Amino acid sequence: MKNILAILFFLQATLIYSQIQKGAVLDSLNNPIENAYILNLRTKAHAHTDDFGKFSIENTTIKDTLTVSALGFEKQTFPIETNDIKIILIPSIFKLDEVVVNSKLSAMNIISKIDLAVTPVKSSQEILRKVPGLFIGQHAGGGKAEQIFLRGFDIDHGTDIALDVDGIPVNMVSHAHGQGYADLHFVIPETIDKIDFGKGSYYASKGDFSTAGYVSFKTKERIDNSSVGAEVGQFNTLRIHGIFDLLEPKSKNSAYIASEYMLTDGPFESPQNFKRINILGKYTYNLLNNGKVSFLASHFTSNWDASGQIPQRLVDNGTISRFGAVDNTEGGETQRTNFNVSFVKPIDENLSLKTNVYFSNYQFKLYSNFTFFLNDPVNGDQIRQKEFRNIYGLNSEFNQKMRLGNLQLGLGFRNDETSNSELSHTLNRNEVLENIKLGDINQTNLFSYLNAEINFGKLKVNPSIRLDHFKFNYQDKLQEKYTNESVDKTIVSPKLNFIYTHNNNLQLFLKSGYGFHSNDARVVVSQLGKEILPSSFGSDLGILFKPLPKLIVNSSVWLLKLQQEFVYVGDEGVVEPSGKTMRKGIDLGIRYQFNNYLFFDSDLTYTHARSTEEPEGLNYIPLAPDFTTTAGISLKDYKNWSGGIQYRYLKSRPANEDNSIVALGYGITDANINYEWKNFTFGLSAENILNVKWNETQFATESQLQNESQSVTEIHFTPGTPFNLKGKVLFKF
Repeated sequence: MKNILAILFFLQATLIYSQIQKGAVLDSLNNPIENAYILNLRTKAHAHTDDFGKFSIENTTIKDTLTVSALGFEKQTFPIETNDIKIILIPSIFKLDEVVVNSKLSAMNIISKIDLAVTPVKSSQEILRKVPGLFIGQHAGGGKAEQIFLRGFDIDHGTDIALDVDGIPVNMVSHAHGQGYADLHFVIPETIDKIDFGKGSYYASKGDFSTAGYVSFKTKERIDNSSVGAEVGQFNTLRIHGIFDLLEPKSKNSAYIASEYMLTDGPFESPQNFKRINILGKYTYNLLNNGKVSFLASHFTSNWDASGQIPQRLVDNGTISRFGAVDNTEGGETQRTNFNVSFVKPIDENLSLKTNVYFSNYQFKLYSNFTFFLNDPVNGDQIRQKEFRNIYGLNSEFNQKMRLGNLQLGLGFRNDETSNSELSHTLNRNEVLENIKLGDINQTNLFSYLNAEINFGKLKVNPSIRLDHFKFNYQDKLQEKYTNESVDKTIVSPKLNFIYTHNNNLQLFLKSGYGFHSNDARVVVSQLGKEILPSSFGSDLGILFKPLPKLIVNSSVWLLKLQQEFVYVGDEGVVEPSGKTMRKGIDLGIRYQFNNYLFFDSDLTYTHARSTEEPEGLNYIPLAPDFTTTAGISLKDYKNWSGGIQYRYLKSRPANEDNSIVALGYGITDANINYEWKNFTFGLSAENILNVKWNETQFATESQLQNESQSVTEIHFTPGTPFNLKGKVLFKF
């Protein structure tokens, strides 16, 4: 009897195996197409391609017929004639009815893919705006990292959102200006290929800073053509850029170099004298069996002057205009050099490896004066924040395909060596009046995670766990004797997600998980390791569906709790407590295609953000956005014309804990239009076409002017760009 059962089991397994058809989906240059949808017309079995363009589809045999579709490609019908097939797709116009809701945890990335295809990124500032519900603001002459707002967080410059480019982390730990400082200006917009984002701390591969979410950018491996372009605009604005293919178009491998040079004075009475230079090179060598190795090198440098944040009282009484300054000696300079090696290889049919090793050299110097003459009535309150750092790191992930799903094992490390991290009181940039903080920081993060994706029919269960270990070292150079304080800390972050994909048009999800952000090493050693890795817990309940073939809707309700922590205030060099908080809200997104050329997009968010340890009325979280909306109409490839109009709105919100000071909201409309003629593209773009007066960034700040006997706490702001027209010309070859 046992032998008969064994034979039956063997025959059943053989039958099942014989009905699995394997293949690959590629474009005309033999590049793999990820997330292509494969459907067996006879059995209705379906599958999606992986990162290598490969797929395995069950209940499928020779002589069956498959349909293959992918966003941006023509749908193809393919009769199976061999056991191992290769399907080549041809580019086509963009059609939302080709979108298929897949069962991945990152299914929401279809939104950024649509937006990137319909409205390509035009500037480094716009890159982050591709994340639905994310708002940014610049408040230091164009060279400082943008202030970020997402899910009820004033994230400052990156404390609660993890950013990376090709696996290279953007956030800076224990930064001279602020924890998590994330400057994306080293990214050249024309090189962006994909934007992967996720809101909440539900993703095992994302660790430090990913409390509100993460954004991963992937640069192109291959470019369609070379190009050179120029943009000229108001306020002495000039941008020259180029991207050049270094190999033959049909070459198996690929290499290109890209560069940009930008100048602007901005709308301010004291010119910004902003200058930025970027250069990036990337080479990708394709190995056997779909493996590949990529080498990336980039360098970025920028310097600028700034008018700073000005007090509302001086504008109200006519002392200065909205574009004036109290201290126009603010500004700074920064540079970053990156080297990255990425390796991706299938080890066998079911096991693959992806890894990257990176090195970054980073330099930063920033001059600011937020309080004018509050602390020093004679010389003023100008400060200098400065640092020099090297970053080394490794990210590796093994992916094992199994009968019921996938299993990922990840591990890696990051080490930051920061020399002479400085906060000083200065005069006219060139005289140091006092060193407030000065020291060397060495911070290491070792991490590992295990992520399982288990399929039970239409239900995917995704349990995972992440382990992070930190070692903080701080050498205080202001002490008479040598000191090197050290603290070790470990945090475990479990996560559990449920993804129910009813069909190609409907998905429900419940996501939950713990996350965290690390704190500045100077906080860690001063607190002796107590409350320095505050954890967060969040949950999302949502839906992604297509009620109509050309309409995609996504919506979720969510909450996020953050523990108490101690925070290092980089502008003052002090440690302050920050209490427990809770945020909850609703997200809604809509994407609709009217016809082959006209698209509509809109995102709305509502958030209720409060401190949980303060009495009612004193528990507002300063600058936390509560209602935002964006909307736009885009024209793509209509008789050589393209363009669009985009609107964004940020509601007024509390600027302090009792809501007695309000940060005013704004509604801004931008527009652009482009025309292609032969190898040329001519375009016009206009920011703030209605010339609205608005505050791009604003804070409730206590300051004192030289002629004032008492300090005043009120809104200090950086004005937003007025009407700004730019023209461009691009030549492709």
